Amino acid sequence: MKQFWKDSLKSAIPGFLSLTLTVILFFCIFRFDGIGKGFHSLLSILMPFIYGGVMAYLLKTPYNWIEKKLSARMSGKRQGLVKPLSVLIVMFLSFVIIYLLLAMVVPALVNSIVRIISKVPETLTQFEQFVNNISHGNEVINNYIDQATAAIRTNGMTWVKEHILPSLQSMMGEFANTFGAVFGVMYNIVIGIIICVYLLLSKDTFARQGKMVIYALFQKKIAVKVLDEFAFIDKTFVGFFAGKILDSALVGLICYAFCLIMHFAMGMQNIVLIAVIIGVTNVIPYFGPYIGAIPSALLILMDSPVNCIIFIVFLIILQQFDGNFLGPMLLSGSVGLSGFWVLFSITLFGGLLGFAGVLVGVPVFAVIYDLIKRFIFFLLKKRKVKVSDIAS
Repeated sequence: MKQFWKDSLKSAIPGFLSLTLTVILFFCIFRFDGIGKGFHSLLSILMPFIYGGVMAYLLKTPYNWIEKKLSARMSGKRQGLVKPLSVLIVMFLSFVIIYLLLAMVVPALVNSIVRIISKVPETLTQFEQFVNNISHGNEVINNYIDQATAAIRTNGMTWVKEHILPSLQSMMGEFANTFGAVFGVMYNIVIGIIICVYLLLSKDTFARQGKMVIYALFQKKIAVKVLDEFAFIDKTFVGFFAGKILDSALVGLICYAFCLIMHFAMGMQNIVLIAVIIGVTNVIPYFGPYIGAIPSALLILMDSPVNCIIFIVFLIILQQFDGNFLGPMLLSGSVGLSGFWVLFSITLFGGLLGFAGVLVGVPVFAVIYDLIKRFIFFLLKKRKVKVSDIAS
């Protein structure tokens, strides 16, 4: 009788779990909006921790290097100062780098905006002269211009009242919302910096606690494989972002050197701003070069169409060099994806997560791709099928 109940219980458990998962699935489907709002609220509350976690992860590699160097030089009681000093140095260097970037970009951006605004009257005058030259002695074009002028005079005030003024009112409301959003982001960043410091100081403790949880949940053999997979994920992400940042920095320096030459030879303006735009947008995989090329080319075009054409030709050559030589050399082995899967991962995760998905899509998909590949090879081995025996 006892064995009967054990067998019955074993048979009932899978059915019960299946029913429970089905109920949860239907609940999630019919209550998707409520779940989405709750998840969004939870995400908003935890945003400082997300910011701090991202900062700590990006600073982990330089922090480890600094900690290793300080540990080798400090001994005895001074070992207790290694971690605080490492955090202090890495945070100081991060703030210095950010300050230098802002010091280069913000003045150049302000000067560019002032120059663009100052050129507006001259551009309008040139356009007016162009229209006058075309319409001179041409009754058809003059008739069209007179009709357009009359329409503007007749409908101008109505258009301003019905469209411009309501748009300005909505813009003021959006400005207030934007100011609140910016204040919220700044608050999250400040709290995130504090959390980042705590995470760096307690990095070893959290790692040890995580291993304890994994060994407690899984058998030792499985726990080792889980930890190996986490190590692979960490290696993929660190290798991708470190290589991409270094690649983008080199691309920005090469672009600055070229723009500096063009400045002395052809009078190109805004060279610092253009180099920073090209370098920063190059961090975005695949689409980054095109995103940075458009505003840079427009800035140069306002000064000189010839310089703009030369710059576009240079960018094409630079991107070919980066895509075929520099990028693969720095990112070799970090993701191991072909160009097709890189484009697929950016499109998929960009659609799901927006800009964040564009940045992390490639390493995330690289991990998924590796897991699927390992599973396929496991199944082939289980069925005693050799890869070399499969026809290509």
